[in-house]
Amino acid sequence: MQIEIRTLDNTVAGTIDLPDAIFAATPRGDIMARVVHWQQAKRRAGTHKVKGMGEVQGTTKKPYKQKGTGNARQGSLRAPQFRTGGVVHGPVVRDHGYDLPKKVRRLGLIAALSQKQAEGKLVVLDAATAGGKTKDLAKRLGALGWTSALIIDRAVDPNFLRASRNIVGVDVLPTIGANVYDILAHDVLAVTAAGVEGLKERLA
Repeated sequence: MQIEIRTLDNTVAGTIDLPDAIFAATPRGDIMARVVHWQQAKRRAGTHKVKGMGEVQGTTKKPYKQKGTGNARQGSLRAPQFRTGGVVHGPVVRDHGYDLPKKVRRLGLIAALSQKQAEGKLVVLDAATAGGKTKDLAKRLGALGWTSALIIDRAVDPNFLRASRNIVGVDVLPTIGANVYDILAHDVLAVTAAGVEGLKERLA
């Protein structure tokens, strides 16, 4: 499919041929949901922790004798029914990540790219360069009407990254870092011409 190449000044700079296998596939919501869940699980810190019976402070002595007191039998003040006792089956430090087949991850990225193209929210830029001034870049993006945009380039320009860092709703990623979650989390997906070639190589 042919699509126009635009500049950050909203002028046409030519056309580019996008492969249908990557940008015109049938969007699969179930595949994208699986990939996003996998990404979110990997991002979890897993540092939540509570103390069990063997970790709380307290004596291991039997509080009182087994029979004759009229009270329920107790074996430890560390038991969960006591205020200072341990927690039963509480969270522990662990890794929430799990494996997802590489083919599923690839299909998820293709589905996300195709969905943006189908919605008319995919823009191909000639280049993502800036002078390093946030004010100037924010003005150019504001003229385009981009309030939530993800910009993908093959090799991110350091000056452009520095200029975009403090613009709310705008994120910049290299081709190797393109992912389903960030694509779906932004309204506009802008890919440079070099970024398109990088995506074609990555998803070949």
